[in-house]
Amino acid sequence: MLSSFPLRAGVLASLLALSACTLGPDFQRPASTSAIASFASAAAQPGAASRTVEAAIDPSWWTLFDDPVLAQLERDALGANLGLQAAAERVAQSRAALQVSGAALLPQVSAGVSAIRQRASEKGTTPLAGQATVSQAGFDASWEIDLWGRARRLQESAAAQAEAAGFDAAAMRVSLSAEVARVYLELRGVQNDLHVARSNGEIASRSLHVAERRRAQGVATEFDTSVARAQLASVEAAIPALEDRAAALGNALALLLAKPPRALDAQLSAAAEMPGLPGSVPVGLPSELAHRRPDILRAEAQLHAATAQIGAAQADFYPSISLTGSVGAQALSFSQLGDWGARQFAFGPVLHLPLFEGGRLKGSLALTEARQQEAAIGYQQTVLQAWHEVDNALSGYRRVQERAAHLDVAVAENRRALVHAERRYAQGAADYLTVLVTQQRLLDSENAASRGRTDTALALVALYKALGGGWDAGQAQ
Repeated sequence: MLSSFPLRAGVLASLLALSACTLGPDFQRPASTSAIASFASAAAQPGAASRTVEAAIDPSWWTLFDDPVLAQLERDALGANLGLQAAAERVAQSRAALQVSGAALLPQVSAGVSAIRQRASEKGTTPLAGQATVSQAGFDASWEIDLWGRARRLQESAAAQAEAAGFDAAAMRVSLSAEVARVYLELRGVQNDLHVARSNGEIASRSLHVAERRRAQGVATEFDTSVARAQLASVEAAIPALEDRAAALGNALALLLAKPPRALDAQLSAAAEMPGLPGSVPVGLPSELAHRRPDILRAEAQLHAATAQIGAAQADFYPSISLTGSVGAQALSFSQLGDWGARQFAFGPVLHLPLFEGGRLKGSLALTEARQQEAAIGYQQTVLQAWHEVDNALSGYRRVQERAAHLDVAVAENRRALVHAERRYAQGAADYLTVLVTQQRLLDSENAASRGRTDTALALVALYKALGGGWDAGQAQ
C-alpha cells in the first residue's frame, strides 16, 4: 500500500501539470491605426471663433458652454436616467455571470441528511426485503480537473463580456450627456427664435402704425395698410408653433431626467441666451481615440470573449477527469447513524471520453470560430465608423462656424437697410413695398442667424459625442 502512494502522487502531479494547459488562441489586442493625422489640422480654420486643439478632453465637456443650468441638468440626468440605470443593472448581471463561471474551477461540496421509508421487492436482488426506513447523512464532493483550460477559457470569456457590459453602459452615458445637451441647446435656440419673432412682430406693428397714419394723412393707400396687417399676421402666426416646439423640448428633457411632463417648466421657462462657444475646444489625440470611445472598447471586449470561446470549444474534444468522493453514514435507524459500523465512503476519478457526438463538437467549434470572425469584422467596422464620425463632426463644426459668421453679417446689413427704408417711406420718398421686402429679408436673415447659432452649438455637441466625451476612460479601465 505504501508503494502505491508515490504512484498516486505522481498521477496527481501529472494531472495538475496538465491542468495548466490551455487550448485555443490567446487574445491579442487589435492594433489601432490612426486614420487622421491630426484632429486640430483637420478642423483648423483661419479666424474661427472657436478653434480645436489637441489637448486632454474633460469628461464633463459640457462645462465649456459655461451654462449653470445645462451643468445641473447633466448631473441630474446621470443620476436619474432610467436607461442608464438599466445599463448599470446589466453590468451587475454580467459580474454575477462571471462569478458563476469562476465556480467551475473550484471543488463542489454538499451535505445531506435523509430518512426514506422504502419497501424492497421480495423477488428482486436486494437482500433487504420488506419495508424499512433507511437513514443516511454525509458529504459529497466533486472537482473536475481543468485539464485543457476549458473552465478558464469560459471564465475569460465571461470576464470579457463583463467588460463589454461596462463599456456599453459607458456608451450610453456618452449618448445621454450628448442628448441632454442637444435638447437643451435646441430649446434655447427655439426660445431665441421666439424672441426674434416677437421682435419682428414689434417691427411689423410699428410699420402698420406708420402706414395707418400716412393713410389718415392721405399720402398712403389701403394697399399699404393691408400689406402691413398681412405682414404682422404672418409674423404672429409663427409664434404658436415655436411655443409648442419649446414645450415639447422641455418635456423631452424631463423624460431624460425621469421626471413627469412639465416638471422642468419653471426651471426652463425663463428664456436665456444661447450659450457662447469656447475660444478653444480640446479634442484629445488621434492615437487615443480607440481607447476613449466606449463603443470601440466594447467591440474589442466582445472580440476577446469570442476568442476565448474557441478554446472552450476545442477542449470539448479531449477527455475530462473528475475527482468525486463521499463520506457519511447509513443505517436502518436514525439513532444508529453515529455508530462506527454505519460509516461509508466512496472516492475515485471519473473519466469521460467523447467518442461519437454526431458532429456536435465539430459544429460547435465551427460556430465559435465563425462568431469570432464576425466579432473581428465588427471591431474593424466600429473603428472605421468612429473615424468617419470624427472627421464629419470636425468638418461640420468648421462649416457651421463659417456659415454663422456670414449670417450675422447679413442680419446687421438688413437691419441697417430696414432703418433706411422706413425713413424713406416716412418721408414719402419710397413706397411701402420696399419696406415690406426689407422687413421680410430681415426676418429671414434673423431666423437663419438664430438657427446658425443653434447649429454651431449642436455641432460642438456632435463633435464631443464622436470623440467619446462624457465618461472617464482612465477610471473605467
